[in-house]
Amino acid sequence: MAKKLYFYYSAMNAGKSTTLLQSSYNYIERGMQTILFAPKIDNRFGGPTIYSRIGLKQSAIGYDEEFNLYDYVKDKQKELTELTCILVDEAHFLKKNQVAQLVKIASDLNVAVLCYGLRSDFQGEPFEGSTYLLAWAQELMEIKTICHCGSKATMNIRVDNEGNPITEGSQVAVLGSAKYVSSCMKHFREAVPEMDRKATNTYQPS
Repeated sequence: MAKKLYFYYSAMNAGKSTTLLQSSYNYIERGMQTILFAPKIDNRFGGPTIYSRIGLKQSAIGYDEEFNLYDYVKDKQKELTELTCILVDEAHFLKKNQVAQLVKIASDLNVAVLCYGLRSDFQGEPFEGSTYLLAWAQELMEIKTICHCGSKATMNIRVDNEGNPITEGSQVAVLGSAKYVSSCMKHFREAVPEMDRKATNTYQPS
């Protein structure tokens, strides 16, 4: 039976990386092999590393938008005879074709694929990788966290060193160089007024 593609999504600081590392450990503890992937853009530790806020970290294979995940995993199957699962951190950075490669890995190579990432950026816009993971993953799981008000957080606010919201800038910031807080929709709308501008009706009758 073919394995599945899973997408674990959440707002920032919900423990995605901790959950990923625990999942990998569970496989390894049972004699199975895993491969961990992390974006090359994160160079805080001298190379691609999956790091959790509670201090856990593990080196990973770096990927960028040119990296072919399917070809890499297919080649690694020759030496990793017990390869059972691959785990992808910050999966929102994936491109559409890479998500398609993950579907192919699960279906054709019979390797489970566990992806962890955000749905939307600091402006409330979807990431390309998340868009197609939400569309194509066979299993979707939300990792929950809370806003400062106690409500469930679903959004991400980029802030400066004084904690003031940043509402403009590149969607992708070098990991570790930007600060984020998780937020419920109510407080996201208060921090990012551009969100309400998206609700403006621009329909013009013919």
